[in-house]
Amino acid sequence: MRAMVQEGPGQPLTLSDIPVPEPAPGQALIKVDTCAVCRTDLHVVDGELPAIPYPVIPGHQVVGNVLRATAEGLTVGERVGVPWLGYTCGHCQYCEQEQENLCDSARFTGYTLPGGYAEYLAVDQRYCLPLSPVADSAAIAPLLCGGLIGYRALRMTAAAQHVGLYGFGAAAHILAQVLTHQGRHFYAFTRPGDVAAQRFADQLGARWAGDSDARPDRLLDAAIIFAPVGPLVPAALRAVRKGGVVVCGGIHMSDIPSFPYEILWGERQVRSVANLTRRDGLEFLKIAAAAQIRTQTRLFALEQANEALAQLRGGELTGSAVLQVAQD
Repeated sequence: MRAMVQEGPGQPLTLSDIPVPEPAPGQALIKVDTCAVCRTDLHVVDGELPAIPYPVIPGHQVVGNVLRATAEGLTVGERVGVPWLGYTCGHCQYCEQEQENLCDSARFTGYTLPGGYAEYLAVDQRYCLPLSPVADSAAIAPLLCGGLIGYRALRMTAAAQHVGLYGFGAAAHILAQVLTHQGRHFYAFTRPGDVAAQRFADQLGARWAGDSDARPDRLLDAAIIFAPVGPLVPAALRAVRKGGVVVCGGIHMSDIPSFPYEILWGERQVRSVANLTRRDGLEFLKIAAAAQIRTQTRLFALEQANEALAQLRGGELTGSAVLQVAQD
């Protein structure tokens, strides 16, 4: 099968011909249709995550169809989504307390497990999410991480009505639509001078859109940071009211600089989001359908994965990049 493989740290992905994986007991063999490109893929490719098991095949926003199932739960031909969380032990304190996203033995699609930058994928059947058989696969793919992690981050803001979104890309443009559907208001913070992203936010109904070093004319109830930029944490703290929360929505972030205690005081909070749970996936997909979320995507062929990653790294994308993996 065709797959985009990174052989070692700092190397570009190469188009390789490797064997189709043989599903183990409890696994399903998936024929990949599309795979959305995520900033976490960049962290893998750039070697910013620990203990990357080279060679690695990135990709964890996978839409495909079941070709073979080795256990009950999936049927041949069924369309499924394969997200970041690909395995947990099921018996540690986190798994038993409905915090499987924190399992110490967790394994992750496109990082410690093979990912969706490939024509076929063997996956643990328990971690596949059922998808509509009629929805466009390129449109669904970005929901499987950008949407899911945004939803989990939003849950941490409780009933916040005025929510700042720092980094207006794949995840934020999905979450913005959820907020609007729920009758809440969002404020878009972009890298300075990114007029295209600010216009995109305005089109989606932003109450305010501007540079990340600027502030709207009111304090926010909460802020969610998608950009992996540590200095945004004190900036967001200054933008939220007393009792507000700042949620860091990425798996990796540059160092957070020191900041004065006064901007944390007033029972403000800073917290992180780690991974996701299967429950998050099932809940969010229902909300996405009810909200009629529309993702803005740019399609790339599988062999153009390096180009898609480069455009994401350079801030050249509005919305999500999606690899069209299937050739027929």
